[in-house]
Amino acid sequence: MAARFNPIIIGSERSEAGIPAAMEILRAGGSALDAVERGLRLCEDNLNDHYVGTGGLPNARGVVELDASIMVGSTRAFGAVAAVKNYPNPISIARKVMEQLPQHSLLVGEGAEAFAEYLGFTTVELLTPESKKLWLKQLETANSESIEGENTRATSGDERYRLASLELVKRMAPHTGPWGTINIIALDQFGELVCGVSTSGYPYKHPGRVGDSAIAGAGNYSDIRYGAGACTGRGELALRSGTARTIVENLRAGQDPETACANALLEARALPDDFRAELRCLSLTQDGRHGGAAGMEGSTYTLMTEHSTAPEFRPRRIL
Repeated sequence: MAARFNPIIIGSERSEAGIPAAMEILRAGGSALDAVERGLRLCEDNLNDHYVGTGGLPNARGVVELDASIMVGSTRAFGAVAAVKNYPNPISIARKVMEQLPQHSLLVGEGAEAFAEYLGFTTVELLTPESKKLWLKQLETANSESIEGENTRATSGDERYRLASLELVKRMAPHTGPWGTINIIALDQFGELVCGVSTSGYPYKHPGRVGDSAIAGAGNYSDIRYGAGACTGRGELALRSGTARTIVENLRAGQDPETACANALLEARALPDDFRAELRCLSLTQDGRHGGAAGMEGSTYTLMTEHSTAPEFRPRRIL
C-alpha cells in the first residue's frame, strides 16, 4: 500500500483569498494541481487585489496584462502564459498549455489569447473602475511636467510618441501599500508537489513587459525530489539570478527551506541593479517542511494543513 502524505499548502501574502478553498480540495483527497489552480483562480477573481487577475493595475498605457504559470513536481511539466489581455484567469490557461499543448510550455500575447479563445474561455474587462482610478491618479502625477504625445493618436513612425511613452514608464511608481505577485505551493496526499504563480506584473510597466512569474526557474520551480520554490516582487532580479531554481538547488544541497530561500535572495541581492526593489520567496518540500525569506520586516506567508480551521500566517526570515 502506498504511503499517504500529509496535505499542506502555503502561499505568499494575500493568498489567503484562495487557500481555504484549495485546502478543501486537498482535504477531500483531491490533487495538488486542482488545489493550486482553484486557489489562484479565487485570488485572480478578488477585486480587492490590484496585482492579479481582474482589477489588476494596468501598464503605462492603461491596459491590464496578466502572467501565470504552473509546474508539477513529479514530471516537471510546466505551462505558462504572459502578457494576456481580457482573460481573467491566466492560471487556468497556463494549466491548459501544460496539458493540451505539451509540445510547448509558454504562450504570450495574441497567441495565448487565441489559444484561450479556442478553448472557450470567456473574456472580461480587466480594468475595473477602481484600478483605472489608481492608474489615472498615477498618470496625473507622473505627467505633471506635461509629456506631449502621450494623449495623441499614435501613427507609424511617431518617434515622439514612443519616447514619451518610455519617459512615462520611468516616472510612474508602484502603487503604495502591499503589492506583488501571488504564488501557491501545494502537497497532496499522493505526494505530488505543485507550484503556481499569477500576477498582473509590475504596476504601470512598459507594455509587453514579462517578469519572472511565467518563467520556469525564475519565479516558479518544482522538483518532487527536492522541493518547490516561488518568488514575488522584483521579477527582473529573479529572472537574472534564476531564483526559484536556486531555491530548489539549495534544497538539493541539504539546506532547510527557510535557509534555501534566504541564500537564494542573497545571491540575487549581489547583482547590480539600479532599480532594486523587494524580492521574496517561499519553499515547500515533499516531507512537509516549509519556509520563506524576505528583505522587509513584517513579511509573512500563509499556511494551511488538513487540520487547520483557518489560514495561519508565518513569519519569513528577514535578511
